[in-house]
Amino acid sequence: MMRSLDDHSAYLNSTDFDALEANTRGEFGGIGIELGLVDGYFTIIAPMDHTPAQAAGIQAGDRITALDGDPVKGKKLMDIVNALRGEPGSRVIMRVVREEVEEPMEFSMRRAVIHLNSVRSRMLEPGFAYMRISQFQSNTAEDVSAALRRLKQEAPLQGLVMDLRNNPGGTLHASVQVADQFLERGLIVYTEGRLKSSYAKYRATRGDLLNGAPIVVLINRGSASASEIVAGALQDHGRAKLVGTRSYGKGSVQSVVPLAQDQALKITTAHYFTPNGRSIHKRGIEPDIEYRGDDNAMLDQAVDLLKMNPATSLQARLK
Repeated sequence: MMRSLDDHSAYLNSTDFDALEANTRGEFGGIGIELGLVDGYFTIIAPMDHTPAQAAGIQAGDRITALDGDPVKGKKLMDIVNALRGEPGSRVIMRVVREEVEEPMEFSMRRAVIHLNSVRSRMLEPGFAYMRISQFQSNTAEDVSAALRRLKQEAPLQGLVMDLRNNPGGTLHASVQVADQFLERGLIVYTEGRLKSSYAKYRATRGDLLNGAPIVVLINRGSASASEIVAGALQDHGRAKLVGTRSYGKGSVQSVVPLAQDQALKITTAHYFTPNGRSIHKRGIEPDIEYRGDDNAMLDQAVDLLKMNPATSLQARLK
């Protein structure tokens, strides 16, 4: 019944519910992927950083056809999630099809304890910092704030590269809190749905942790949901310029409704919109500058854009 509603609604038994809570906490046993149902196929939204899936070469857009030789056709999404998770050290064999590869590909991976440290940062050069947000968890905003404090101790910040590539999303409130840290005022995101309770507006509070220093946000087709909220808000406010490729396009909000005996319903209750009223659902967010170079070249390009001041010179360049 829940599956018939949309790709993101589901009934969660006790195992599924525990897995969802583990995702929010940021620790579970598995291979480290974000999985979704796209056009009827179990599709990798993004491999997570520093996980067996990333090390094996799994890519965003890969479609799973079999696990341990067992075809996945006809199974539920949570069946696949549960099959991929397990004891650290145990092995799983995944067969996938990839758009640009003719033959199916097979990956053998050993499960590990997946610790989701959602924020990593470093200086690219004096004054210009890099921050990678891999997922939006309950403590991500605090981690962003702490990372910026550490970076400021190294040198005054003149610009920030925020990397949201292959960020599959997370909680709505975490994305709002992160966007708020770089905005002084205005709408961050709003939601609309069938019920009155699904209508909500989330606004920024005063205080920009970068004091107006320019931001470049990196996105790709693995950037989804909460990461699209942050990217869309910063883009609409002219606070950042987006570089990369079009994002995934998941613009729906799921609410978890607990039931008896540690069970729950995960149900789509609203769609979200960027401050300028854009719905990115099944459309994605277009970058200001499309770029498909390797990581090092992309970071060099991003720093060059920061030095130009994206709020002025970059805007002229885009015209």
